[in-house]
Amino acid sequence: MSHTIDGRSADTASVAELVGTTAEQLSRLVREEAKLAAAEAQGKAKRLGAGAGLVAVAAVLALLAAGALVAAAIAALAQVLPVWAAALVVVGGLVLIAALVGLLGWMSIRRATPPIPEQAAASLRQDMAVIKNRSRR
Repeated sequence: MSHTIDGRSADTASVAELVGTTAEQLSRLVREEAKLAAAEAQGKAKRLGAGAGLVAVAAVLALLAAGALVAAAIAALAQVLPVWAAALVVVGGLVLIAALVGLLGWMSIRRATPPIPEQAAASLRQDMAVIKNRSRR
């Protein structure tokens, strides 16, 4: 393939012309790559938004289903207890489960704080000690 610069072959172009052409082509390539990256990011952002919307709809439906399940549990217990007692039993069970899950979450958060990567920090301190020892020699 023969390249031309201002109508002349690349073989007869000066070094300055070749450098200028190369810079121009590199600049064009970078601009085109940036456009491609932007288009790809825009497409992914649209898919991400659509996916997030679907997840939100699923969460609302799951919440409605949970409410229906609670109502069904109360109705089932109302066969052997007064309705108010059945509702109290179900609510008490839900409060107990919520407290247990909340406690487990709180314990997990406390174990994770402070958010310092302790192993990485220890490794870094060890590396620094080795570097100091070697630099003293």
